[in-house]
Amino acid sequence: MSNIGFIGLGIMGKPMAANLIKGGHTLFLHTRSGVPQELTAAGGKACASAKEVAQNSEIIITMVPDTPDVEKVLFGAEGVVNGLSKGKTIVDMSSISPIETKKFAKRINELGCEYVDAPVSGGEVGAKNAALTIMVGGSQATFDKVKPIFDLMGKNITLVGANGDGQTCKVANQVIVALNIEAVGEALLFASKAGADPAKVRQALMGGFAASRILEVHGERMIKRTFDPGFRIELHQKDLSLALSGARAMGMSLPNTATAQQLFNSCVASGGAKWDHSALVRALEKMANHEVAKA
Repeated sequence: MSNIGFIGLGIMGKPMAANLIKGGHTLFLHTRSGVPQELTAAGGKACASAKEVAQNSEIIITMVPDTPDVEKVLFGAEGVVNGLSKGKTIVDMSSISPIETKKFAKRINELGCEYVDAPVSGGEVGAKNAALTIMVGGSQATFDKVKPIFDLMGKNITLVGANGDGQTCKVANQVIVALNIEAVGEALLFASKAGADPAKVRQALMGGFAASRILEVHGERMIKRTFDPGFRIELHQKDLSLALSGARAMGMSLPNTATAQQLFNSCVASGGAKWDHSALVRALEKMANHEVAKA
């Protein structure tokens, strides 16, 4: 069993940390909103700073919203680097810029420590059920070291390549998810406005080639109007921004990704930054003057 640091205990981080505690590890915890009482009751140890987490841990996991947050947690005044000693391992499970990830890894390596980027997919349900998909960038040796820890949080765990490749894989994942949400939203909206029962249409489609996890989970959210996150639109916007800026830097076009981003932008303009990303359908509904749930 290891002493593990965990920084960032939000919708995803809290159940991920809980599963590590259940797995028998000692966790040193920090989050800007205060460590949840249920984690300390389970044996987790609250720390006043990221520095303190690093001082007490062999492996330090970060799970925060965006690239600047990771940079601050790692390199800020009370950041992780101020508590590091040689041989420790940083595992960033946030979804952030692949380019900046490579820079962060280089800075950590120069301190005699290892760095792994390991963003996840599967949402709050996957986090609670220890069923996350984990996309890993790092060396084989470091991956082998942290794999038993990943096994307590996920089921589909893949070493994609070197540092940054895990984040690149996550950006690709978010493109696919956004476009599938948009496709499911269009399909159910079309069916509903044409007078068909969208719930029965979804049921029929789940038995055919159009079946998908998005149709199953998010299609149901659209019909039942359950748009509490989940995964917030503002976070998916951030991920698509990474895709679009990366595409621009490489001189390529992602036209449908750009469209999905504009639909997310429309939702945010209507006050939906914190809606679940399945609520992208609301932007489509506004243009159709019709809601999916209303046959």
